[in-house]
Amino acid sequence: MDTNTTSYTPLPGDPFLSGPPETPRRPLKGFAVIFASVIFLMSLVALIINQGPPQQDGHHHEKQSASTASSETTSFSRLPRGIAQGVSAKSNPSFSDESSYNWTNAMLSWQRTAFHFQPERNWMNDPDGPMFYKAWYHLFYQYNPNSALWGNITWGHAVSPDLIHGSTSRWLWSPIDGSMPTGCGWVCAILPDGQIAILYTASTNESVQVQNLAYPANLSDPLLLDWVKYSGNPVLTPPAGIGSTDFRDPTTAWIGPDGLWRTTIGSKVNKTGISIVYTTTNFIDYELLEGVLHAVPGTGMWECVDFYPVSINGSTGLETSVNGPGVKHVLKASLDDTKMDHYAIGTYFLENNTWIPDDPKIDVGIGLKYDYGRYYASKTFYDQNKERRILLGWINETYTETDDLEKGWSSLQTIPRTVLFDNATGTQLLQWPVEEIEDLRLTSTEFSDVLVEAGTVVPLDIGTATQLDIFVDFEIEVLETESVNGSVGCGGGATDRSTLGPFGILVIADETLSELTPVYFRVSNSTDGDITTHFCADETRSSKAPEVYKTVYGDQVPVLDGETYSARVLVDHSIVESFAQGGRTVIASRIYPTEAIYGAARLFLFNNATGVNVKATLKIWQLNSAFIHPFPLDQI
Repeated sequence: MDTNTTSYTPLPGDPFLSGPPETPRRPLKGFAVIFASVIFLMSLVALIINQGPPQQDGHHHEKQSASTASSETTSFSRLPRGIAQGVSAKSNPSFSDESSYNWTNAMLSWQRTAFHFQPERNWMNDPDGPMFYKAWYHLFYQYNPNSALWGNITWGHAVSPDLIHGSTSRWLWSPIDGSMPTGCGWVCAILPDGQIAILYTASTNESVQVQNLAYPANLSDPLLLDWVKYSGNPVLTPPAGIGSTDFRDPTTAWIGPDGLWRTTIGSKVNKTGISIVYTTTNFIDYELLEGVLHAVPGTGMWECVDFYPVSINGSTGLETSVNGPGVKHVLKASLDDTKMDHYAIGTYFLENNTWIPDDPKIDVGIGLKYDYGRYYASKTFYDQNKERRILLGWINETYTETDDLEKGWSSLQTIPRTVLFDNATGTQLLQWPVEEIEDLRLTSTEFSDVLVEAGTVVPLDIGTATQLDIFVDFEIEVLETESVNGSVGCGGGATDRSTLGPFGILVIADETLSELTPVYFRVSNSTDGDITTHFCADETRSSKAPEVYKTVYGDQVPVLDGETYSARVLVDHSIVESFAQGGRTVIASRIYPTEAIYGAARLFLFNNATGVNVKATLKIWQLNSAFIHPFPLDQI
C-alpha cells in the first residue's frame, strides 16, 4: 500500500515537537498459636536486622533514574479515598483542584472501552479470585454498586467461557453479596474433593484487617451465583508484631508434599515489605510458619502478593503447587507506597519456607515490574483448561472524580495476559495477550518496509483507528551524521531527540497531530560501547484536557542479537496496552483525547532520531467489540 511522507522538521511551536506542557478479631485460639506468633515476631526482627539494604550496582541505579517518570510521587492536599479505611489509595485528590474540561457526552461515550472488562456503571478496582470452573472463567472484583467513586465496597462477579468473546459468549456481570472486602489477593482453591474455598480480606468494625472464608452454595452451578460466608469468620487475625491494617491479600493456595495447603499474606514491619506464610488442612484452622517467605527493606507495605511457579524451558503454565527441577518461582508484590507491581524470579525452598531471588539487585520492589504504565493490584491464576497462567490487572482513571461522576463509571481490567519465563534472557517474564483476543479480529492491513526518514512522520491509511491490534517491526539504518547527545532512557518523551531515537508509532492521533500518544523505542550507545534500548509511551500530548494526568512511562527492554525492534499494541479507545520484544516490557496507558476520537483518530509512524532512518513492517487488525453486558438473571 502506498504511503506518504510528511516533513517533520522540529520548529518552535510545532504541536508535536515543541515539547510536553508542564504537568501540573476475633483472637486466635490456644497457647500454641500465641507461642507461634511470639516466635514469628522474634525471628522476623532478627531477620530484618541482619538483612540490611539490598546491594545495587551502577546498572540498576541508572535503570531506576530512567524510570523516575513512572514513580508518580505526588503531594496530596488531603488523604486519598481508602487510606482512612486501611487500604491503598483509591483516588487522586490532587486532581480535584483542577478545572474540569468541558466534556461532551460524545467524548465521554468514546472513552468507554469495547473489549476490556468493566461493569456497566460505577466504580471497580482489584481483580480477585480468578479461576476456571465447569467451562466458565470467573472473575471477582471490588465494586461500588452506588457510585463511580470508591466506597461501599462489595463483591462483583463476572463470567465468560473464553476470557474475551466467542460466538454468543460474553463477560457477564452477576453481582454477589460481600462484607467489605479490602484485598485483591484472595485464596481461591479448588480442593481434591471438588470443593471451592475462597479466603478474602475483610475489615472489622474496629478497622482490623482479618481473613474470612466463603464457599459456593451450590457446586453443581457452573456460574457459582450463590455464596455462603463461613459462620465462624474471621479465620485469621493479625499475628503479634503486625499492624491491624497491615494484614491483607492472601494469595492463591498451593499444597506441599506433606499434604498441607499454604498461603502467603503481604504485610510490613516498619518500612520492610514482607510476605508471611500459613499452613492449613481445611481453610478454617491455620498455623503461622516461623520467619518469612521473603522480606525487602525499604519497600513498604506489600499488597496483593502473588506466588507461583514457571517452567524454565516449557511453553505452558504450571499449576500453582508444582515445584522441583526446571522450575522457578515468581514472587510479586503491589507496593502500597508507589502503586507499582514489582516481581522477581527465584527459587522456592519448601524445607525452610523461604524464597531467594536469582539476582538480589533486582529483588521484589527494586527491579522488574509487570507493567511500567498505569497498572496495579494484579492477580494470576492457573487455567487448567488450556494449561496456561493468566495475569489480570486493574487500571484506574487519571483525571478528576468530577469527570468520573459525569461519565458514571471508573476503572477497567487489562486484557488477560499469559505469563511465561523468558528463557532467551533467563532473567524475566514474557506477558502476551491471550489468544482469544484474535477472535475479535475483522479486516487487516499490511505495510512492508515503509521508510521513515529521520525527522519525519508517515501516515498509515487504515480507516478507523480506535480499536486496533498492531504488530510492528523496525529495522534501523545508521546515517553518516554527527552524533547528538540526547537523553538516555525514555528521556523527556518523544520530543526529546537523540542520534538513535525515538522512533515508533503515534496512536489515537488527530490529523494535525494536536493530540497523539507516541509508543516508541529509544536506543542509547554508551561511552563504553554498550547499547541499551528503552521502550516507552508518552502521554504528554494525548489530551488537551488540563486535568488529565499525563506522563512518560517506560523502561529498558532487552533486544538480543538478530532481533528487530518489535512491538504489539492493543488500542481500545481510552486504553493502550503496548508489548515490546514479545512481552519483555509492557506499558498500559490511559488517554482521554478531545479531538482524536471516532473517525478523527489516526495512526502514524514517526522517527524523531537524528542519526538513523528506520524501516517499518506492520500488520494491523481492526477489532470488534466484545459486547460485554449484564448477566440475564431473569433467564435462570
